[in-house]
Amino acid sequence: MLRSIAKRATLLKPRADSPIIPPLISSQSKLYSSKNAKASHGKSKKGDPKSKTKSKTGGSSSTVSSSTGDDLDSAGADDFEAARARRLVEDENDPSLDVGPNGRPLFTSTPSLSLLTRKNCCSYMKFSEKGLNQVLPEGLPTGMVTEFKESMRPALLVRQSFLDLRDNFRRIVDPPMWSSNAKAPKARKQIVLDGPVSCGKSIALAMLVHWARDEGWLVLYAPRGREWTHGGCFYKNSETGFWDTPVQAENILKDFLKYNESRLQQLPCQIFDPIRLGEGAGVGFMKGVESMALPEESKFYDLVQMGIKYTHAAVGVVVRLRKELSLVKDVPVLIAIDQYNNWFTFSEYEEPVTVRSCRPIHARELAMVNAFRSMMHEDMMVGAFSHSTAVGKLRLDLPDVPVGARVNMPRYSPDEAATVCHYYVRQRLVRREAFSEESWKKVYYLSNGNGAEMRWLLPLMR
Repeated sequence: MLRSIAKRATLLKPRADSPIIPPLISSQSKLYSSKNAKASHGKSKKGDPKSKTKSKTGGSSSTVSSSTGDDLDSAGADDFEAARARRLVEDENDPSLDVGPNGRPLFTSTPSLSLLTRKNCCSYMKFSEKGLNQVLPEGLPTGMVTEFKESMRPALLVRQSFLDLRDNFRRIVDPPMWSSNAKAPKARKQIVLDGPVSCGKSIALAMLVHWARDEGWLVLYAPRGREWTHGGCFYKNSETGFWDTPVQAENILKDFLKYNESRLQQLPCQIFDPIRLGEGAGVGFMKGVESMALPEESKFYDLVQMGIKYTHAAVGVVVRLRKELSLVKDVPVLIAIDQYNNWFTFSEYEEPVTVRSCRPIHARELAMVNAFRSMMHEDMMVGAFSHSTAVGKLRLDLPDVPVGARVNMPRYSPDEAATVCHYYVRQRLVRREAFSEESWKKVYYLSNGNGAEMRWLLPLMR
């Protein structure tokens, strides 16, 4: 039994080098692919005339569409994915399949994240892979990429937890749209998203960034906060007492420029003090120069370009950028940090103490982390914990975080799980004849609402 389950799970696991959404094969090519797959089985039994008969009749579309569990054991993973992709192409012409629990529509027709309401909860919203990469050029969360790849569709579940997060910041920027008599919770400018593993923290943060950018906000989005404390070069800055990480600083500035370039060319800088220089990445100090002047009337774009062009100024520019973002009044500013919990533990770096011992360097000792970690200010900031990075359990009252800023994201509710299971049936992750309400509820309670575990268990349903 265990060997069978493990074998089926291996066949259903997508390859690491495949694209997020496998290319869907046209209906014209399905005849050749299905015949070749069956013919290969027929050739393996040359002495048995019955096998030849099976190979001739096995090319019909009815046999392909009603594959059984034995097909999963005999066919390779590539053949299974190709056949599934062909069927999904055919399913696009059948709108009767887009039905969720209790006959509700499985997909919402709402065109944007800003127009979503409570009525759209427990339904899926379709996205464009190209559009997501344009709005989130810094990179998509790992959980989102995995969901798109295994479901073969760029669509996400609309959850009430995301709508609450979005409306919280909407009330801050545009309070008149909310009635004074409405019993809305108090808006918070600083939020830390916490919760169990695979409850959707990173995806909710990415969708919040998507919504804010659609609204015209200036957003600094760091989807991989752990990289601020791992890898690259690190040097002790004798003037500041903090550790500089110029490689990470340059990457942060490049990511910030990807989506915001046109906006940064318009925003003027308000601090014109010289940028203090440190050690460059692998090149040491700049000889005879301790600081770099920032011309008056410089724009944000000029400041960022200075850090990208001169590795000695990269860390100083990132620290200055944090101060400049607090002074922007023309447009709402949001700072969104994923894997935020990595900033409250030790980094990868160590400082030599003696010939045989080293001292681990805490994340708060890094110049850039020290500049961005604190939430004790009036700026809008969201940090999402990522338990997949395994930094250990942190105390409830975190330093530099306001009391009550920590929000627990829930796992799937029964209603959300029902929609998710119907969606996976629609995407042929689950055989329709094996699907039942009793079966999906067993999977839901077995996984305790963990989305990743549900996605792994449902294809094993028999």
